[in-house]
Amino acid sequence: MTDKIPVKERLLKAAAELFYSDGVGATGIDAITARAGVAKMSLYNNFSSKADLVNAYIEARHAEWQRLYQQRLKAAATPRERVLAVFDSYVDHAACAYERGFRGCGLLNAAAELPAGDLSRSAVARQKDEVQQLFRHHLGEMRPAAGAQLEEFAEHLSFLLEGAMSRAGLDGHDARLKNARRMAEAMLDQFQREGA
Repeated sequence: MTDKIPVKERLLKAAAELFYSDGVGATGIDAITARAGVAKMSLYNNFSSKADLVNAYIEARHAEWQRLYQQRLKAAATPRERVLAVFDSYVDHAACAYERGFRGCGLLNAAAELPAGDLSRSAVARQKDEVQQLFRHHLGEMRPAAGAQLEEFAEHLSFLLEGAMSRAGLDGHDARLKNARRMAEAMLDQFQREGA
């Protein structure tokens, strides 16, 4: 059955599982190829280096989150619901089946192991900026005339979400993310009242 799955896909899946559960630095090429059930040369036929594989992992995790967010966004009828859809997508990501349990944001975990200036680390920073800009956009839909307050409020929501994700990873479950969502609801109530 696994023979029908393309080698590149098998390698990326194996790497994703191992990078998330064991860490990028602790995961060797031999472990990845063994889990994927392919020869070591197959890795280098599909990825130029381990760094290239790490970058593909970062891109795949980002795309996975974007799919979860887009699913939540489809059901969000108001700007407020669209802000909360971002929080819900993080809760959804925490609920995915992980071999050794939930360990927090796979992107941040990987970035913590990479040197400053690394391309994959920069890709993680862009994803975090994307989340903050989503908040800013949806807050702007709620209160177009909020001006500079939009950026500040979007940053507060971003800090709340990312802090909750970090703590949830340490806890191994999504309770902190759900608490953060409730806090965000209260913050959004205040944001809306200030614009009334």
